[in-house]
Amino acid sequence: MATGKNLKIGIAGCTGRMGKLLIKEIMASSDLYLAGGITRDKENLPENIPILKDIEDLFAVSDLVIDFTAPEASVRHARVAASTKKPLLIGTTGISETQMEAIREASQMAPILYTPNSSLGVNLLSQFVKKAAEILGNDFAIEILEAHHSKKVDAPSGTALALGKAAAEGRNISFSSNSVFDRHGHTGTRTKDEIGFSIIRGGDIVGEHTVMFLGNGERLELTHKATDRSLFARGSLQAARWLINQPAGYYNMQDFLNLD
Repeated sequence: MATGKNLKIGIAGCTGRMGKLLIKEIMASSDLYLAGGITRDKENLPENIPILKDIEDLFAVSDLVIDFTAPEASVRHARVAASTKKPLLIGTTGISETQMEAIREASQMAPILYTPNSSLGVNLLSQFVKKAAEILGNDFAIEILEAHHSKKVDAPSGTALALGKAAAEGRNISFSSNSVFDRHGHTGTRTKDEIGFSIIRGGDIVGEHTVMFLGNGERLELTHKATDRSLFARGSLQAARWLINQPAGYYNMQDFLNLD
């Protein structure tokens, strides 16, 4: 198994916002090697990374691939990971349940870690939310507010959805049956188990998430604010160092941080 300087990392989506940050962090690292990248952007190719033709070529030269692309591409990359039995870390957001099922199926043959947010702080927040929902019960309404930059294409964010699922798990209720993404017009009164979402898009906000527990006479707010996008690249690389030594299976940041 590759370790230290022998750990060769490939980047799918190397010209994207996260791809560029990953390149920067790997180049500055003392223990990682940049194996290459793939991209659909043929006009803005980086000079400091070998550009491969396709995902099969990228897996061939890499010990581990990090994928920040699009949902359809991530599913295909997961299947290539399964065929090569090499680790894959997916940070793509906006993945549907059907697509996630395909990724989970691929993880039977290779270690795959999926994380909509690789921040240590956010993953700790998820655990706090789960515990608060368990302790406070349905006397406290749950509302989730998230804010991102104007170029983000999916809503709610993958992180907001993950926080909602953590709250549902803590309360022992169905997330899909109780999540509310739209309130407009005559909506009727709020049910006790609703998990509401509010979304802000604008400017250059890196990412802000607040989970509110609203009771009678008191309100608990749990908040995480990201101010530097490079923290996600650093978190991904920390998780990659761990993932390279794991057997085939489906993992998340909770597994990496041993928070469960």
